[in-house]
Amino acid sequence: MPTSLPVHVIGGGLAGTEAAWQIAQAGVPVILSEMRPVRPSPAHHSSELAELVCSNSFGAKESDRAAGLLQEELRRLGSVIIHTADHHAVPAGGALAVDRGVFSQALTLQLAHHPLVELRREEVTSIPSEGIVVLATGPLTSPALTDSLQQLTGLDYLSFFDAASPIVVGESINYDLAFFASRYDKGEAAYLNCPLNKEQYLAFREALCQAEQAELKDFERETAQFFEGCLPIEELARRGEDTMRYGPLKPIGLFDSRLGDFRDPANRDKRPYAVVQLRQEDKAGQLWNMVGFQTNLKWGEQKRVFQMIPGLEQAEFVRMGVMHRNTFINAPQLLSPTLAFQKRPHLLAAGQLIGTEGYAAAAAGGWLAGTNAARLALGQEPLTLPETTMMGALFHFTSSASPKHFQPMPPNFGILPELPQRIRNKRERYGHYRDRALADLSQWQHSHDLALQVARA
Repeated sequence: MPTSLPVHVIGGGLAGTEAAWQIAQAGVPVILSEMRPVRPSPAHHSSELAELVCSNSFGAKESDRAAGLLQEELRRLGSVIIHTADHHAVPAGGALAVDRGVFSQALTLQLAHHPLVELRREEVTSIPSEGIVVLATGPLTSPALTDSLQQLTGLDYLSFFDAASPIVVGESINYDLAFFASRYDKGEAAYLNCPLNKEQYLAFREALCQAEQAELKDFERETAQFFEGCLPIEELARRGEDTMRYGPLKPIGLFDSRLGDFRDPANRDKRPYAVVQLRQEDKAGQLWNMVGFQTNLKWGEQKRVFQMIPGLEQAEFVRMGVMHRNTFINAPQLLSPTLAFQKRPHLLAAGQLIGTEGYAAAAAGGWLAGTNAARLALGQEPLTLPETTMMGALFHFTSSASPKHFQPMPPNFGILPELPQRIRNKRERYGHYRDRALADLSQWQHSHDLALQVARA
């Protein structure tokens, strides 16, 4: 049944701004609540909507790159964020970058002057119990609203400090060196293991100790002190020569069966001195997480040092390790691919709060949550995007990944379903992913054309 109540969007970042715009463009009244400037944020510098906090770049703009494909999908779906970014773009080589002050001001004016948008400068301290609501409060969700969300779900679901390990594309791993094994051959050989001899281990440890770290912001530094049990790999390296070997690089019980029987004393010298383990990140086994490798090293340093690990010499990283303030929900336990809460279909979420990373990904979540909120208000069924599109793959991942090991994910080709044919050339392979995604998006738009026209009437 259609509702006469306005949809309530909480949070005026990229996701909330996009969601509010899509709802209003569908002809549905929307209340957009943003706590700034009533309650300042430790990361923001203005009270404008959609402020770009970290950089002015949306990433690579070519559509055969993951970020660029996501931008192109949003462009074709009428994203106000991408449209405004295109309009206020500045030279940045192969990236889509904007004049961030003008960009945010333009979006603030657009939303403030839309006849169906009511912009409220207020802190929302609890999730409304009635009506259709979109949560888009980002990684700096206020403590009061965080408590409300935790009470709603009843889960210990939030990561207040995102200590995440790098994720590697499976195709880029050297399987001549890496081997599948479980410790002492117990259970399924679910881990991929990269063995190091003593010389390799000591060189790797020295590189970790000397690598350059990223600076934490003041408010992140305050939070980091609570994570003694989740130390960065470089800190473990500094604590002693063997600390990593008794921690995440423990070699005990791990042996490459291709070298013989691990129980044979004759194979004692073949046992690794240390082992880096990788855990499967997605159902298809296209992505692998470096177990225990949360790190605060700069991204370029991570790539340089981690490619010293045997088997990862040519590793392609879809996300680097991070340690920063980042509140996000355990989306696979809570959300459907429509971005609605499974147990409360009229409550939706978008942006970094659901475990996506990047400006374009935030806008994508805002587009889908806003579109589906409007459809719910109009008495229509919510939409699910094709998994072969970057948007669809991203939200399929956030709703179906392992809840136990869920970490935020940026757009990347590793989450897309595999192509029917194997293509070794990476640029050519990505081009095929793009062509399939855009063709399927076009067909999907056509199949929903009547419904979308109604929703936007």
